[in-house]
Amino acid sequence: MAAVADAAGVSMQTVSRVARGFDNVSPDTRDRVQRAMDDLGYRPNRAARALRSGRFRTIGVIMFTLASFGNMRTLEAISAAAAAADFTITLLPMASRTGEGVRTALSRLHEQAVDGVVIVIESHIIDTAEVVLPSGVPLVVVDSTGTTDRPSIDIDQAEGARLATQHLLDLGHETVWHVAGPSASYSAERRLSAWRETLERAGRAVPPVFPGGWSTADGHRAGLEIAARPEITAVFAVNDQTALGVLRAAHEAGRAVPESLSVVGFDDFPESESFWPPLTTVHQSFDEVGRRAVATLLAQIEGTAVRTSTDLVPVSLVERASTAPPPRA
Repeated sequence: MAAVADAAGVSMQTVSRVARGFDNVSPDTRDRVQRAMDDLGYRPNRAARALRSGRFRTIGVIMFTLASFGNMRTLEAISAAAAAADFTITLLPMASRTGEGVRTALSRLHEQAVDGVVIVIESHIIDTAEVVLPSGVPLVVVDSTGTTDRPSIDIDQAEGARLATQHLLDLGHETVWHVAGPSASYSAERRLSAWRETLERAGRAVPPVFPGGWSTADGHRAGLEIAARPEITAVFAVNDQTALGVLRAAHEAGRAVPESLSVVGFDDFPESESFWPPLTTVHQSFDEVGRRAVATLLAQIEGTAVRTSTDLVPVSLVERASTAPPPRA
């Protein structure tokens, strides 16, 4: 800093004001200081700033897996929103999706000197007595239950499932079958519950659920049975990858989609419009989840009161070519 001040012909205090983005410096002086910084390779030291301010400008992110599309997009969105606010992130994957896993991750993050924590975990763990979230630590929960007393952000999973199921009913299908996700996933559970409630509200039969997971292999396994049963004309799959597995099984069995079988997914990941046929699906905005999670966390860090109820991000149905009215008898 002293070298920059000497090169720019200003005081060290002026260099500090420029480095911290204060606006009480004339444009000419700011340009001169910035050129000196560039010439000398000066970069403000975050550690030194943290010692002075008590802030580390770092957000900790606890996440169980990076394998799923949703988690990767959520992490990307959180990273982008944090960077826009001049924060970095420290990622700490959990060894297991258990209460002990969450407690261990929180303990390790305390050692990393973070200003707040975002927990991304599609599970009931946060609801249980196994996990006591630390008081006094700014924290936001993403993709879990809304029963915690800490702020939470989530996609409107139930509305997405209602839109998917009602779309198929509106096309004229007598009922809609469901390929479910993992039983431990709260997102999958909400989609299943809303599918069932939509059918019940419409006075339609609620068929047995095809158990599954998040993968294409899970969808293909269920799809083989679906394709062999001509009475099944409409399927709501828990996500796009599962829907892709159903489509593959239908093609292998000679079931034409959508002429003989309609399929709807959930996610709207980029490749879904390139499926054959292009997939009707529920779009969820992971970018908005990241923005809201970081904004809520930063408000806590700044001492602003935030609501503790779940902030639901809206969804929308994207109609493509994988759905149509049922075949005529």
